[in-house]
Amino acid sequence: MKPAKRRHGIGARAPRREDARHLAGRGTFIADLRLAGLREVAFVRSQVPHGRLARVAKPADAEPGTVWTAEDLAPFAQALTATSTLPGFRAAPLPNLASDKVRYVGEAIALAIGDTRAEAEDLAGEITADIEALPPIPDFTTALAGETLVHDEWPDNIFATTQGDFGDLDEAVRAAAVSITREYTMNRQAVVPLETRGVAAHYDRSADLLTVWSSTQTPHMIRDMIALQLGIEARRVRVVSPDMGGGFGAKCSVYPEEVALAAIAMQLDYPVRWVEDRWEAMVSSTQARDHHYRITAHAAADGTLLGVEADIVVDSGAYSVHPWTATMDATMSSAMIPGPYRLRNYRFRTRSVASNKTPSGPYRGVARPGACFAIERTLDDLAHALDIEPHEMRMHNMVTPAEMPYRSVANKVYDSGDYAEAVRRAAALLGHGEWRARQQATPLDSRHRIGIGYGSFTEQTAHGCIEWASRGLAITIGTEGARLAMDATGSFTLAAGIKSHGQSSETTLAQVVSEVFDVDIERVSVLHGDTAVTPRGDGTFASRSMVMAGGATFGAARELAAKVLDIAAVLLGESAASLTLRDGAVHSRTGSIDYAALAKEFLFTPDHVPGVAPGLECTCYYQPEVQTGAFTYATHAVAVEVDLDTGDVKLLDYAIVEDCGTIVNPQVVDGQLIGGIAQGIGTALLEELVYDADGQPKSTSFLDYLLPGASEVPEIKIGHLETPSPYTVFGMKGAGEGGSIAPPAAIANAVTDALREFGALANETPISPARVWSALQLANAQAREVGAAR
Repeated sequence: MKPAKRRHGIGARAPRREDARHLAGRGTFIADLRLAGLREVAFVRSQVPHGRLARVAKPADAEPGTVWTAEDLAPFAQALTATSTLPGFRAAPLPNLASDKVRYVGEAIALAIGDTRAEAEDLAGEITADIEALPPIPDFTTALAGETLVHDEWPDNIFATTQGDFGDLDEAVRAAAVSITREYTMNRQAVVPLETRGVAAHYDRSADLLTVWSSTQTPHMIRDMIALQLGIEARRVRVVSPDMGGGFGAKCSVYPEEVALAAIAMQLDYPVRWVEDRWEAMVSSTQARDHHYRITAHAAADGTLLGVEADIVVDSGAYSVHPWTATMDATMSSAMIPGPYRLRNYRFRTRSVASNKTPSGPYRGVARPGACFAIERTLDDLAHALDIEPHEMRMHNMVTPAEMPYRSVANKVYDSGDYAEAVRRAAALLGHGEWRARQQATPLDSRHRIGIGYGSFTEQTAHGCIEWASRGLAITIGTEGARLAMDATGSFTLAAGIKSHGQSSETTLAQVVSEVFDVDIERVSVLHGDTAVTPRGDGTFASRSMVMAGGATFGAARELAAKVLDIAAVLLGESAASLTLRDGAVHSRTGSIDYAALAKEFLFTPDHVPGVAPGLECTCYYQPEVQTGAFTYATHAVAVEVDLDTGDVKLLDYAIVEDCGTIVNPQVVDGQLIGGIAQGIGTALLEELVYDADGQPKSTSFLDYLLPGASEVPEIKIGHLETPSPYTVFGMKGAGEGGSIAPPAAIANAVTDALREFGALANETPISPARVWSALQLANAQAREVGAAR
């Protein structure tokens, strides 16, 4: 049964507690650390995408311990190898510092230490690296050709191939009234958190404790991997993740910089710190997307989707990152192609290829933007071929509420929802009829066209261990811990294993405690990001924090509440079953005792409460009942205007209707949606990491890498459905990534809709003015060829 909403409990629009310090400038980030004797680190990074590293020469006058190469570091730290259980997977150790070859621009070769960052950079500038350039592999086409190898010991440039064949696709082909084939490209992006990465490390010899401060989403994972790579016991390693200026997935991998600084700090008498500059962030932090799809879809005359064939190629860069591996995007994408539809005949192949680019890693949405783009663009073109309104074709094919829980053709359990209702409401919220009327009223001689587009998806959130195992991860992630304590003043301290870096978890987890104990959230402190004070947790990514840490918090709170009731039963002379927790106190039929009085009595004079075990704290570990995740879903709807002369795309209107189950804090969810949509608009229209034919990155600053700003993000109309998951605490589902998934698909469909009369297609992101103009020229040329043939 869903609990009643409390003032600060589940469902309340409680103000973000984090804002108090951040708006006042009182946050503490890696760059704010003040450590006695702290010295700064600068890395020497390859400017060559592919080459033999013959020699690294140190400055002759460098102080001992201030310049480190791979040879110096090797005795103290091993290279990290991301492994997979997928058949045929090829591992590629990710060097802490390059030794034999360099494989992308930005790969670390050496590091220098100085009293200031400027001095460290000056010293780094005196280090020379002799590199014999090799032919570069700048894209997936060159990688698949295999004429040059990224890893010499491999027979080709493929990390792994996966495939599946479900249902009877051949029968679907025979039954189809229409079949279409399309190719789509989602180009490479940078992740661009506001705060770049940073690491500091110090070894306290008196305590035999290595402390590493890292701007990471996964502090417990970092601690474990540092211990393993350095060959020391994890009890000797503490990882602290202080305030973070975002992560978006780029900070949930284990990086060479973290391992290298940890190892070096243990050899020095002073702490060291490295803070990534923006150029480094653009070339050495994990990158994202870089997908290519070939989709063939088959439909009946009434619009029923009969079958889909997908060939997916992902350019994963030079190495696999731990723990996700180079196959993360491909395996996720193949599973998400079926989307919210009753698709029973499905065949796919994925190839994750190695190239001379920065390794790819998680980025908000992780492969789902590409999968959504591919299937949703194809569905629109099918609808056009069948003369059906695209949003109506979606509703016709969607899984219905009566079919829930529904096991998809990709073996994912869709737990709850009304997918078609989200489409209906999104169309109404956008004003579909009005925009269609405006489109049809546009004069033929106008140099502008209006288009309407939709993007629907299911978002897999809070994955369980079995789900990660099915995708080949050697480390499966699917539990979360929380510890809740009541102190002698009746206030609460919650310690959680996740790491909040913008998700408002300090607010929403306090709301879970409030739901159980009915106290103001100001009376709940939330600790996170420090392995010394929090129970083990897997971290914050994959839209998992609220479901997983919220579930663990509820378990700990419920257990502690039962103990509080037992204590109150003794103090009030009533049975525990007759007592209630309300307004910061325990109430009986005849009296009450507030939490402060109860805690003081129990902790100071436990002899007054015989029969109750000591201690007022409880720890709970939570894992979801269904391992394939809780499935959030949404439909995005957009109206655009396209300038036929310049190719410019203007967003006229934007609406989203989403369902993330029970909403813990509507204000937080809306903020997550708007922020995600802004990033999705960047994917759709602006952001692209360009590499030239020589493998050189050409967009390494904000001068040539465009981000959406206030003028590019319109006012977002938001509608909510709320169908609780039957498998999670309170019916919660994740909400962190849904905003970013559908904008590329919805906007591309709108642009294509605007240009239907010309036959131009928006099949590649970002949909830049140049690409729109080129698509129009290509369509005109093809039309002339057809006319000439007739």
